[in-house]
Amino acid sequence: MSDSPHTCVTVDEETPLKTVPGSGDQLEGGTPAVGVVHRAPRRFHDKHHRWLAICSIICGISCIGIKALINSVKAEWEPNEDASQRFSRRARKFAIISIVTWLSILALAPLLMALGSYLVTLQD
Repeated sequence: MSDSPHTCVTVDEETPLKTVPGSGDQLEGGTPAVGVVHRAPRRFHDKHHRWLAICSIICGISCIGIKALINSVKAEWEPNEDASQRFSRRARKFAIISIVTWLSILALAPLLMALGSYLVTLQD
C-alpha cells in the first residue's frame, strides 16, 4: 500500500498555523490577503418585532402573543410598505399587551390572596 501514488503527498512550502484571532486574513508582512472582505459588525435590528412576539408567547399571555407573531409574519411578507408598518406596529402592541398583562396578573395574585385572607379573618 505504501507504493501507491495516492498515499504519498509532497508539500513544497509549509503554511504556519496562526493562532491569533484575525491574523488568518493577513500575509506574513501584515498586508491583507487577496479576496478577504472586511464587513462592519452586524447590529441586531428586529424591524418587524419578531423576537418581541416570540418572547410574549413565552413570557406573557400566549394567545395574545400568537396574535403578535401572526402580525409580525404578515408585516414581513407584505409588499406594501404602509401595510407592513401597520402590521409591525400591531405586532409590537400585542406583544407589549401580552407581557404587561402577564406581569400584572403575577403582581396582583398575591395581593388578591392577601385581601381574601383579610376578608375571611374579618368574618370570624
